[in-house]
Amino acid sequence: MKNKGIILFLVLFFSFSAFAQKGTVKGKIFDIKSNQPLEFAAILIQGTDIGTTADANGDFTFVDVEPGFKRLVVSLTGFQIAVSEEFQVQGNQTSFINVGMSQTLIQLGEVTVRQNFSAKKIESPISVLSVGVQEIEKTAGATRDVSKVIQTLPGVGATDPNRNDLIVRGGGPSENVFYLDGIEIPTINHFATQGSSGGSIGVLNPDFIQNIDFYTGAFPAGKVNALSSVMDIKQKDGSKDKLHTKLSVGASDAALTLDGPLSKNTTFIVSARQSYLQFLFSALKLPFLPTYNDFQVKVKTKIDQKNEITFLGIGAIDDDALNTGIKNPTESQAYILSYLPTYKQWNYTVGAVYKHFADRYYDTWVLSRNMLRNTNFKYRDNNTDSAKISDYKSDEAENKLRFERNYPDLPVKLSFGGGVKYAHYTNYTNREIFINNTVMSLLYNTKINLFGYQAFAQASKQLLDNQLKLSLGVNFVGTNYNDNMMNPLNQFSPRFSVSYALSPDIDLNANIGRYAQQPAYTTLGYRNSAGDLVNKNENLRYTISNQAIAGFEYRPMGNMKLSMEAFYKHYDYYPLSVADGMSIASKGTEFGQVGDEEIISRGKGRAYGVEILYKIMEMKKLNLTATYTFFRSEFTNSAGVYVPSSWDTKHLFNLISSYKFRNNWYLAIRWRYVGGAPYTPIDPVSANKSVWNVSKQPLLDYTKFNSLRLPNTQQLDIRIDKEFYLKKMVLNLYADIQNVYNFQTQGAPIYTNLDTGTTDASGNKVYSPNVDPTDSNKYLLRTIDNFAGRVLPTIGIIVKI
Repeated sequence: MKNKGIILFLVLFFSFSAFAQKGTVKGKIFDIKSNQPLEFAAILIQGTDIGTTADANGDFTFVDVEPGFKRLVVSLTGFQIAVSEEFQVQGNQTSFINVGMSQTLIQLGEVTVRQNFSAKKIESPISVLSVGVQEIEKTAGATRDVSKVIQTLPGVGATDPNRNDLIVRGGGPSENVFYLDGIEIPTINHFATQGSSGGSIGVLNPDFIQNIDFYTGAFPAGKVNALSSVMDIKQKDGSKDKLHTKLSVGASDAALTLDGPLSKNTTFIVSARQSYLQFLFSALKLPFLPTYNDFQVKVKTKIDQKNEITFLGIGAIDDDALNTGIKNPTESQAYILSYLPTYKQWNYTVGAVYKHFADRYYDTWVLSRNMLRNTNFKYRDNNTDSAKISDYKSDEAENKLRFERNYPDLPVKLSFGGGVKYAHYTNYTNREIFINNTVMSLLYNTKINLFGYQAFAQASKQLLDNQLKLSLGVNFVGTNYNDNMMNPLNQFSPRFSVSYALSPDIDLNANIGRYAQQPAYTTLGYRNSAGDLVNKNENLRYTISNQAIAGFEYRPMGNMKLSMEAFYKHYDYYPLSVADGMSIASKGTEFGQVGDEEIISRGKGRAYGVEILYKIMEMKKLNLTATYTFFRSEFTNSAGVYVPSSWDTKHLFNLISSYKFRNNWYLAIRWRYVGGAPYTPIDPVSANKSVWNVSKQPLLDYTKFNSLRLPNTQQLDIRIDKEFYLKKMVLNLYADIQNVYNFQTQGAPIYTNLDTGTTDASGNKVYSPNVDPTDSNKYLLRTIDNFAGRVLPTIGIIVKI
């Protein structure tokens, strides 16, 4: 009877899923410059002969659309043909997509519409890729985490598979900036590394994301403070038809998203996520127990045809406790518990974007505030009744106002703008450090207030019947920290791009540019043991990077692209650590903070290489992307000698594919190959008790920095999705298996001062410091095998009503 009941349930379930299998698409066609609706535009679902026409208000509707990921092609006399961003159609649901069009002065004849593979703009015709909804939702091994999807793009390196650091074209993880609907957000990851940009789990809710433009070079002049990448994220608007509820349950967290109309002209979308990862980690007997929560909200109001305003907020609360209750810990667990501190962190960004559309231009005003509080501490022997042996608490907050004006239809396309920033930074530090062969106590409080500014302009022109496209941009930035950084001429940053259509299928593209980045607040606010702001002198400057890129793009078919790019990056004034004499470009992928030390801006660096991308989109329901990058990344030490950075893996290869089967089944695979990363042997002085007890970890031998290299690594991930379209609900079930064939990645050797362990009277494993019998002032250090990798299956459920 029980089996019959299960069979009956399955029959009914699949029967109900047969109803209402198709979806609806609604939207508006509008003029990008004036925001006015465009009537009678012809709209086609790309890859089909299904079309319609916009009405007098620019509105359109498609009904009975097959589920899947779609784009629209829009044409209208006097305007350039537009291809929409990618969107998802689901059975029994309405998808909303608005398409903006730009006017053209050129008489169009017969036009061939091609797939919108990238977000290539005249300002940045090279080194920019567009990431759509399908890649975020269905990429294997990414578990809908934006940063993990970005890590599969050409030129983006990998560190620890459990972290979201972005290592782009050999640059450090602190060289990236992020924009959310035009608002800069410093943090997009939980357990973020202060002074850098990485973390362990993404904060961004994929339900909000419409499209991501990811620049690895040729940055638009309006995007400042980036040396390696700009991630420009566009969010969806809330649904206009009714209130929708979406529940997502995965292996580590559950999320609830609501979206819908608040009034005729106002929509909203809001979400909250709660983790239960700590229970999984406890069951696996891992030495740390992370807990995270996040929220996200967007409200958009169309005041009238000429004015609209968007409010948004995003934030996270993180807590990483130590799992001191492990019975019979392994050597590795005991070692991690001996040095790892407790982390507590929260951050948020809130802001508003106001847009005004005039007859010849449109303005954008952006007002925002962001704040990060980072706390970590360590008790001696993890005994909370004893004194803390390290204590750190820091706040950094920024208030920003930015203005931009765009003239899209002048003979020369023109944009310009500027902004101001007021920053407040505090830091309380109490810890021991080893410097100049001496163990010292570092205790300080700091509080600084900084004023910063920026200004930019960019002009672009198309010539020779649009075959030749030129763009020249420049920006200035500065801050009142010291005289060098206040002078805008020191941060003068021009850039020039050119694109030439050799044929309808082949483009040649190039860019040269100069870019500047402000040092981290942890560096600006660092004080020595005497309480002096030792970095507040003329030896600290903005980091400067001069870059050159050249390449081609070949489109043999409408849904196929092959591109190759060569790049060279040269760095000046890169921060050097006074303590160890090395560039901090190789730091920033550890939890906590980076840059809180004495720094001088005397380092140089270089990164160069070549990237190849081959992509197929929607070829008989097959998607395929193959990328290969060969690169070198080197930075100077205090002696001026170039040494490999910690990201100098030389080779990056990604193979990503997905296929949509009948009845809404999806299969996706991702295979990644990464060359061996360099690492550094330890300094023999680490065995001294006074040195080891500072951090319970060995010191590196910086005279042999990155002189050794690990083996190559690889990983295969597989994901299977099934979507069910019931009468009033969409159900998505998926299974994601990471590291399918259990490849063991070798890491740098782990050194411990603990013995191999004994068993006490209760049968518990106990580890004790192993003292050198010939010298009581030293420990005997030994190595522990450091292999990472396990088959990691994830089962998820997504329900939308």
